[in-house]
Amino acid sequence: MLSPIAWSTPPKKYGPWESIVSLLTEGLVKRGIEVTLFATADSHTSAKLHAVCPRPYEEDKDMITKVYECLHISEVFERADEFDIIHNHFDYLPLTYSGLVDTPVVTTIHGISSRKILPVYEKYNNRTFYVSISDAYRCRDLDYIATVLHGIDIETFYFNDKPQDYLLFLSRLHKDKGAKEAIEVAKKTGRKLRIAGFIADQAYFEKEIQPHIDNEQIIYEGHVDPEFKKELLSNAYALLHMINFDEPFGLGVVEALASGTPVIAMNRGSMPELVRDGETGFLVNSVDEAAEAVQKVDSISRKKCRESVEKSFSVDRMVDDYVKVYETILEKCKTEEKRPWGNYEVLTQKPGYKVKILTVLPQGEISLQRHSHRSEHWYIVSGKGIVTKKGSEIRVVAGDSVDFPVTEVHRVKNIDNENLVFIEIAQGDYLGEDDIERLEDKYGRV
Repeated sequence: MLSPIAWSTPPKKYGPWESIVSLLTEGLVKRGIEVTLFATADSHTSAKLHAVCPRPYEEDKDMITKVYECLHISEVFERADEFDIIHNHFDYLPLTYSGLVDTPVVTTIHGISSRKILPVYEKYNNRTFYVSISDAYRCRDLDYIATVLHGIDIETFYFNDKPQDYLLFLSRLHKDKGAKEAIEVAKKTGRKLRIAGFIADQAYFEKEIQPHIDNEQIIYEGHVDPEFKKELLSNAYALLHMINFDEPFGLGVVEALASGTPVIAMNRGSMPELVRDGETGFLVNSVDEAAEAVQKVDSISRKKCRESVEKSFSVDRMVDDYVKVYETILEKCKTEEKRPWGNYEVLTQKPGYKVKILTVLPQGEISLQRHSHRSEHWYIVSGKGIVTKKGSEIRVVAGDSVDFPVTEVHRVKNIDNENLVFIEIAQGDYLGEDDIERLEDKYGRV
């Protein structure tokens, strides 16, 4: 499990990616799955912790970030043979190592900071596996093995059916997150607003936020710890989530709902997947609509807010979904597989090619088939067979070789009393075992 090193895992305060990595890691360990967590040395886990970075680089500005990122990522891939799967939560940089190892790599795309990083994701598309964290946050240029919505440890959030009268903004203080707009909503409604989060953009804070802080109506609580955050969420009348970008997820939104607190969110990105408009909060398109929604918050059942999280955003559900992802990947990447005609073993696989050794039992035969994405070269190691190629039959023995271009129909049959063994080198842009169209089959698999 490759965690970011901006913050510890789990984070002491802020760190949504690290928080999810921690919850997933602990959930997998509880299932009896052996996990090695690559994170900062001050991280805490019941898995095996491996660290080369002593502390989060966001907490020590003397650290050269790229140095520790390189050391951190390389440590995982140098040990790749020890693992069945590498689960990358470190964004795009680890993908550049993935072609150097045989271990399957799955990347949860927590966010794409800029379209300028897409060339890396595009290069390794179909060579690795991608998971999206919401259906809304899928890039049309990429392929995904699944969407897995984040889960939270619901029982650690305090449900409160009798809140106080303040509105809450809980996120990093940056233009994208809409703190300025939350202040505007508070002033339009005459409500108190409590703001909590670390300052991600100092200039934005000084220009748009600080002038409004009076510690009466507009209060800045600072960068709060997890316990104070839960207290703020539980007691809030409503959470204002006035984002100015298409947010991939929104942990704070789910955490608010788990506390029973309705959410008023801009109708962008993943928000329709998190907030049920009119049931657990309101999806709005402007500050004015948000102000109107504040007046309707009493119509929302705080109990239903909690129940929506229990149903859809638990850690157990998230872990279940990831286990299914892992199982699917392992099935796709099996190095050895039995078939009615015999078996095969993958000797090596790299981007663009795969090498297998196939054993066809006496009187066994591969289906008459063709492939849409790959060509194949066969080299006969031992045994005797008949190869069908272009409608003709070719007798093959040890030392012979046969080539099949993309889409060419072919088959081989063992005509001896000994096993027919041959090496197959497949080349193409997709090498999955499902790239096969069976036209005839002795074993009824057409």
